[in-house]
Amino acid sequence: MPSLEVLHARLFLLRAAEPPAPAIHQHVAVHGPVDTIAHIRHRSAPAAVLNEVTRPDARIDDDLRALDHGTARLLTPEGDDWPLGRLTALAGHGVPLGLWVRGDGVLTELAEPAVTVTGARASSEYGNTVARDLSDDLARAGVTVISGGGLGVDEAAHRGALAADGRTIAVIANGVDQTHPHQHARLYETVIDQGGLLVSEYPIGTPPTRIRFHARCRLLAALAAATVVVEAGHRSGALAVARAAHELGRWVYGVPGPIHSVTSKGVNELLRTGVATVASSIEDINYQEERLR
Repeated sequence: MPSLEVLHARLFLLRAAEPPAPAIHQHVAVHGPVDTIAHIRHRSAPAAVLNEVTRPDARIDDDLRALDHGTARLLTPEGDDWPLGRLTALAGHGVPLGLWVRGDGVLTELAEPAVTVTGARASSEYGNTVARDLSDDLARAGVTVISGGGLGVDEAAHRGALAADGRTIAVIANGVDQTHPHQHARLYETVIDQGGLLVSEYPIGTPPTRIRFHARCRLLAALAAATVVVEAGHRSGALAVARAAHELGRWVYGVPGPIHSVTSKGVNELLRTGVATVASSIEDINYQEERLR
């Protein structure tokens, strides 16, 4: 467990910088969070660090209240429940300075083994069925299903795992006290009730934005041994998850779709270029070990 001083320092840094913040993470890794804040306030930190600080007067009152009331928990690298083995690969890409979670699950346990299943928000019935079936099978095999908590394929992935009485993690682009989309309030509660987690690097009360959806792609990729993209158009955020997973040396799989389907064009391109390998069942998915780069 971090000391109170270290906890307050990490809470401040999470509010002061917009993730990813690789320069701040590197400075914290060398100097620690408390000294990093001192260097920021005295303007003695490197320019790259100072440039990542967008809210130098950030306050942490809401975060402290959430911790006191048990609304959420904060995981930090100083704690035993920090998924070090998963997140180390993000060095240079922006290792999170901390992770907010809702739920009683232990992230280090849930992430071993885990597979990210993601895809288009405007998914087809084919995509939803495949995502549900794959996630159901993964859950029955004892694998945690990770997804982004959104509409379409993400929702189908979470529901597939839950239907099999499995555990699932929703990595979201807003504070864990917020529900986005709003119609997923009950889904999120079920995720928590069945031993899963809501996970975010964004402080309490933070709303989702386009840049935050993009930033959390690296977490979706990093927290799992493999990523499966079920459906994705050419501009789908799921492709960013796949590319991040590929860069991190994780297994990447794609479910092929009709060549005339808009929601399959991005997946088919991943397969054509060799970024992803075809997956039609969980027997095709390697989730026991990371890929050798």
